[in-house]
Amino acid sequence: MVARYEYRNHFLTKLFMGPKIGCTLLAGTIFFLGTIRLRRYQLVIESHPQWALLVDNIYAQYIAYAFILFGSVLILASFYALGLFGTYLGDYFGILMEKRVTCFPFNIMDNPMYWGTVLDYLGSAIWHASPAGLLLTVLLAICYKIAILFEEPFTAEIYRQKAKKEKNKKES
Repeated sequence: MVARYEYRNHFLTKLFMGPKIGCTLLAGTIFFLGTIRLRRYQLVIESHPQWALLVDNIYAQYIAYAFILFGSVLILASFYALGLFGTYLGDYFGILMEKRVTCFPFNIMDNPMYWGTVLDYLGSAIWHASPAGLLLTVLLAICYKIAILFEEPFTAEIYRQKAKKEKNKKES
């Protein structure tokens, strides 16, 4: 909601005298809130009853490791490919990528940062044998899916408008 409001009204850009400062501060806010979410999640999975099926189950531990490892790879590779402004809604500030990112992990899935985060949370829930963690991971995945339903068409429109402007410039 904040990013869309920024796109339409440029309130952070005006407040902080430039899109890069505004986007960086929004990125810091998103990152900070994400760490709070993660800590709250950790408190839940560590303090609630464990699922006996997963406690001391070596296969579950290997699956948990695999999810955490692959999720972390998706997150880090996404950040590396997108950079700070690509990761943290720079396009809503008018800081656009030259072209769509198609390298790993974007060549194997859309929205790898979101799904990598879900895999990290899922791995942590399995590692801690936490039914509450599994439920919260499902809720996180649903929230991300809803966000994607709003973000993808809006971002596609931003880049469609960019392409249209570039085409009009070339024709002029």
